[in-house]
Amino acid sequence: MLPQLHRHPWMDDDIESFRSSIRRYIEREMTPHLDGWRRQGYIPREVWRPFGKLGAMLPEIGSEYGGSGASLAYQLVVQDELARAEFPATTAVHSIASHYIADYGTPEQKRRWLPKLASGDMLVAIALTEPGCGSDLKAIRTRARREGDDYIIDGSKMFITNGYTSNLLIVAVRTGDEGSRGVSLLVLETENLPGFTVGRRLEKLGQHASDTAELFFDGVRCPADNLLGEQEGRGFVQLMSQLPYERMLLCMPAVAVVDRALELTVEYTKSRKAFGQSLSDFQNTRFKLAECATIAHVMRTFVNDCIQRLLDGKLDDEAAYMAKWWCTEHQCRITDECLQLFGGYGYMTEYPIARMYADSRVQKIYGGANEIMKDLIARKLFE
Repeated sequence: MLPQLHRHPWMDDDIESFRSSIRRYIEREMTPHLDGWRRQGYIPREVWRPFGKLGAMLPEIGSEYGGSGASLAYQLVVQDELARAEFPATTAVHSIASHYIADYGTPEQKRRWLPKLASGDMLVAIALTEPGCGSDLKAIRTRARREGDDYIIDGSKMFITNGYTSNLLIVAVRTGDEGSRGVSLLVLETENLPGFTVGRRLEKLGQHASDTAELFFDGVRCPADNLLGEQEGRGFVQLMSQLPYERMLLCMPAVAVVDRALELTVEYTKSRKAFGQSLSDFQNTRFKLAECATIAHVMRTFVNDCIQRLLDGKLDDEAAYMAKWWCTEHQCRITDECLQLFGGYGYMTEYPIARMYADSRVQKIYGGANEIMKDLIARKLFE
């Protein structure tokens, strides 16, 4: 029998009841449509409105803004269940972006946007990466110059998750000199916005139900009141302040995918016959899956501990960096090991293990490449 969810102190009965309701909703209302959404390359924005009514878009946002005022654990459980069902990180990005508004927005900005984000009437994206700038956010070139009561934005962004389906956008722009102190965050309502263009929906190796797009800004006017933090040059600090939570939003899906891949592979090897016996009877199969099960258990235990520390306000940046790189590395390794045990069938995209393998690869890249995570850990070691 596979290890269970390793119930941790943060997993109280209310959270487990919430998990069950989310899992039932996904299985009943969303999973039957997932293959079609993969084929078209995006999940329609209106899909998230019923999810919002269920309280699953932003359960961690205060009730005065349409959320439930729950702990961050509730959002992490949502991501756990979505990843288990092979859904992309659409609502994880939505949560991260919403937290920038919740933490740094003015009272008017919060009243204006958070209720719509919690209800699913708005879907938000974060526009950071540029064609010549990935993990090095200090090097962004998209510029916003002040002109009266507006900022005028010129530039482009690349690889933007939710870039096609979102109607609210938090965009990192350069409002000042070179380096981190010249970066600010602006919020744009993008529907019918002059000068704003969504370019190609990019074709990816995996995550086919997640729209990833190029964005272009040609003299886009943004009200100066849409500056987050009411002071220019605070964007880099604002982005860095959310890192422990953002890393957990990547680690939780990594664990969920590994658990599910292992579960599917055990089932398959028990039923698949080769040379007169089940694949599960071969020592190689048993040893491989024993190794995978051990790593899966350690991953879940590590992430549960990090979540508890996050909820207690004690999760340090270095532990979050460690969790991000280690869990995503093993996510890719274990999906590869499991796919191998499926043989030729594992290479067919009609099998979930093939999709999990392809979907997992980006986890080592986005949210801060794993090489960057290791460098940040090393900096702390050699202070």
